[in-house]
Amino acid sequence: MSFGPAVPGGDPRFPRPADHDPCPCGSGSEFGGCCGPVLRGSPAPTAERLMRSRYTAFVVGDARYLAKTWHPGTKPDAIELDPAQRWTGLEIIDVEAGGSADSRGVVEFRASWRHGRDTGMLRERSRFRRQGERWWYVDGAIG
Repeated sequence: MSFGPAVPGGDPRFPRPADHDPCPCGSGSEFGGCCGPVLRGSPAPTAERLMRSRYTAFVVGDARYLAKTWHPGTKPDAIELDPAQRWTGLEIIDVEAGGSADSRGVVEFRASWRHGRDTGMLRERSRFRRQGERWWYVDGAIG
């Protein structure tokens, strides 16, 4: 699969969807019409789209994008992704606000993962903030 410029010099140990492949975020759209453009620099129009693009960044191993979309006030010093950790599905449970007229939003989701023979699910209620035209991931409560 070709990933193009979404992850410049990306780590070959992570999946690389082509624009015509289904988007890893589970939206039902093709990668090139969903998270691909956002990972390449187009602003996410809503908190949910930012959440979906961040999930996709975990799938494809794009730590640079994760750092770039994490609010500067809460961003960790380093983001290290484990290529053995495979994210296998995203389900959006709830969305509160986070639209084009909002300055804050909340997205609750479940993300399935596999690591070797182990499998599991992460459930998080994530908070987002919009400043200008840009959405930021602030933090999340794991539940």
